Amino acid sequence: MASTTAGKQRIPKVAKVKNKAPAEVQITAEQLLREAKERELELLPPPPKQKITDEEELNDYKLRKRKGFEDNIRKNRTVISNWIKYAQWEESLKEIQRARSIYERALDVDHRNVTLWLKYAEMEMKNRQVNHSRNIWDRAITILPRVNQFWYKYSYMEEMLGNIAGCRQVFERWMEWEPEEQAWHSYINFELRYKEVDKARTIYERFVIVHPEVKNWIKYARFEDKHGYIAHGRKVFERAVEFFGEEHIDENLFVAFAKFEEKQKEFERVRVIYKYALDRIPKQQAQELFKNYTVFEKKFGDRRGIEDVIVSKRRFQYEEEVKANPHNYDAWFDYLRLVESDADADTVREVYERAIANVPPIQEKRHWRRYIYLWINYALYEELEVKDPERTRQVYQACLELIPHKKFTFAKIWLLYGQFEIRQKNLPNARRALGTAIGKCPKNKLFKGYIELELQLREFDRCRKLYEKYLEFSPENCTTWIKFAELETILGDTDRARAIFELAIGQPRLDMPEVLWKSYIDFEIEQEEYENTRGLYKRLLQRTQHVKVWISYAQFELSVDSGERIQRCRQVYEEANRSLRSCEEKEERLMLLESWKDYEQEFGTFANKDRVRKLLPEKVKKRRKLTAEDGSDAGWEEYYDYIFPEDAANQPNLKLLAMAKMWKKQQQQEEEVQEEQEVQEEGEPERDEGSGPAHPRDEQEGTGARESKESTYDDRDSSISSTSSDSEEDEDDEDDEDRATEKVERKETEAVEKD
Repeated sequence: MASTTAGKQRIPKVAKVKNKAPAEVQITAEQLLREAKERELELLPPPPKQKITDEEELNDYKLRKRKGFEDNIRKNRTVISNWIKYAQWEESLKEIQRARSIYERALDVDHRNVTLWLKYAEMEMKNRQVNHSRNIWDRAITILPRVNQFWYKYSYMEEMLGNIAGCRQVFERWMEWEPEEQAWHSYINFELRYKEVDKARTIYERFVIVHPEVKNWIKYARFEDKHGYIAHGRKVFERAVEFFGEEHIDENLFVAFAKFEEKQKEFERVRVIYKYALDRIPKQQAQELFKNYTVFEKKFGDRRGIEDVIVSKRRFQYEEEVKANPHNYDAWFDYLRLVESDADADTVREVYERAIANVPPIQEKRHWRRYIYLWINYALYEELEVKDPERTRQVYQACLELIPHKKFTFAKIWLLYGQFEIRQKNLPNARRALGTAIGKCPKNKLFKGYIELELQLREFDRCRKLYEKYLEFSPENCTTWIKFAELETILGDTDRARAIFELAIGQPRLDMPEVLWKSYIDFEIEQEEYENTRGLYKRLLQRTQHVKVWISYAQFELSVDSGERIQRCRQVYEEANRSLRSCEEKEERLMLLESWKDYEQEFGTFANKDRVRKLLPEKVKKRRKLTAEDGSDAGWEEYYDYIFPEDAANQPNLKLLAMAKMWKKQQQQEEEVQEEQEVQEEGEPERDEGSGPAHPRDEQEGTGARESKESTYDDRDSSISSTSSDSEEDEDDEDDEDRATEKVERKETEAVEKD
């Protein structure tokens, strides 16, 4: 029944969770465990203390404990902690033999366990079993010689027992294994505790060989210094410098060496040490060295010493720069400038040789421009500073052999070499060098330099030959022709000079013909050959009709001291004006007329002045249609133009338009006069009959006399229909007049044509 009843019982339904959102405070498993640990929920109460009252109970207790330890060992023999607990329990019962047996059994299981050996030896030492302890330490260091703790404990035990010889023997056995640095320091300190300085020095000798590091050598030297062996300390430092050499050099060694010598007041030695180190250590590895050297010089050196420090530092900077980029010629220049200021000739030569060895890899002149100055500076240094002419000559010759003259050359080098040979009073060599230069690679600068050299030597025949060669090389160079003619003029041979000028102007191509013609004309004027000058002007005007040539021609005629000069000058202006009528550049024609006007203002009569004034153009504003690149209409552009009276007389349209405009203005004036009369009649009804208004025609004539001529032109549809104004009027007024009168002018023009 019970089972049936139980079977009929229903399992209660699990309540549905309405809110399935996570709780605001989340509890993790780690949190639960931490709380349980804090509350000590799983701690069992300690077992009750058992008191042993007789021997039987004691034996029973020992049996139970030993059985438990043995069971644990039997379960897992490799857990050394079980062995150690077992042995320590036996030791607590004063069962030393049993404990020793347990340790031996444990060593059979794991003889490489360091803790096991330490516990075993400590047990023997606690119980004053010295020989047993020695036996255990010997076995330990034999089996595990690299465990330093065994050696430290063993040597400490022997020292505590007063067995100094035994302790030294332990250290010696240890040193045979070449242990770490601290072991050597322990051995050295052991010897020093017993005042064995010589033995400590011997240990240091072995130590720096086994551990050849800079800090160990420094410690060795300080050891000697501390015990008053100054000579030995200096010798140690010297041996260290020799030992490391230049490949493994270190700044700390030299800093320590310098401080050692500074302490002994050996300041010169200190300075030598610093300089030696700075010459051999790269800059980035010598920051501390520079700092200490600077401090030393400030304390004990003079101004020269401080400058040496700075120079050394800069030298290292330049060394690093040129090592990083050997073709950085600017860095070489700075380096050489520094070396030249404070170094001997051999050192400077060495740096120069290193610099010029970096030949540009590409044979293009732009890459050689900076490089070539290294050679120039080298040669100048040898000549001016060292005063070695033979070596200077070798430098120049080596440089000239290096330059690829077939592709490019440097005239500066050739000229400097020639000047050097002249300074050495070796003229044939100078001429030979410059002649070779002209033959190999002729250049304008070479010719000019060679000619200048021969001029200074007053070798005029050679100058003539050089000018001939120069003109064969470059016949279009007007400057050369001019200089050649000037040379002949200076020498008094005017016929040759004139012939040279004739040859020059006859060349088919010239770079500056205007300068050449001007020089030729000036030459003839200087020789007072005025007819030749006029002939030259006429020949020149056959080639060009430039306004400046005409003005110059007129000024020449005016400058000639003769009675006909004014008439000749006026004739030139008239001829120029006739010639320039067909010129498209109206500004040039205006320039000529203004020059003519100035001339007439000074020398002409009233009639001549008035004649030139009538020739002056009128400045008008025009409009022209602009077209874009694609052919579309781009609007209108305003520009200024000059209308010359001579040109206007030949265009009847302009004349007709001017008449129409004048008629229009007369009509406007008549209307204005009539309006004024009407106003006066209304204001003064009773007027004297004899006083009538002024005749409109009189006012019209007076007004017309004061007005200036104005014309209006327009380029649209090839007809002249735009407004123009005098140059003195405002542009705003002109625009207003353009807009207001444009339509009226067209109608008036049509009316005039019908009449």
